[in-house]
Amino acid sequence: MKKILIGTHNAGKFREIAYLITKKYKKISPMSLKIKSPKETGKSFISNSKLKAIFFSKYVNYPVISDDSGLCIQALNNKPGIYSARLAKKYGSFFKAMKFILKKMKNKKNRRATFVCSLSYKKNDGKIISVEGRLKGNISNKIKGKKGFGYDPIFIPLKKKITFGQMHKLKKIKMDHRFIAFQKLKKKIKI
Repeated sequence: MKKILIGTHNAGKFREIAYLITKKYKKISPMSLKIKSPKETGKSFISNSKLKAIFFSKYVNYPVISDDSGLCIQALNNKPGIYSARLAKKYGSFFKAMKFILKKMKNKKNRRATFVCSLSYKKNDGKIISVEGRLKGNISNKIKGKKGFGYDPIFIPLKKKITFGQMHKLKKIKMDHRFIAFQKLKKKIKI
């Protein structure tokens, strides 16, 4: 069975990416190999996902797929953006980070936001293929739903009435920013 390393320490991201990759692959977590995460020094989602793919590929002799994703809120100058996970770390949890965001959004009429995901795939030959998926939506007025992970409970996709946090897991996986990026990647490689 072919192996692939899914370069993330985020259990939610791991589950989603593992679900999207065909059953032909055995999906390996860096945590099972006791590999730490690299410092995210990139200035964009793509540069961070590439950086992770290069880092993790040093430890294995099979392909690596890595993700960098985040929430860009228009009224907050597209923040937290690439700092989405770091904001949660700063406040102690995603729940506290969401409360902080909702407080900042309290009097904002513009609630538009975009979930962005960059996936980078690195084969053994060293070539890296990177793609980006974007999903537009709005920030809800309060934290809603216990499903999903990260900022899912405050993001309502366009044309939907509920947050990702309220949505059935499979419905979310088949429409979110990670899914959009993965569809682009599938056009370039068999995965």
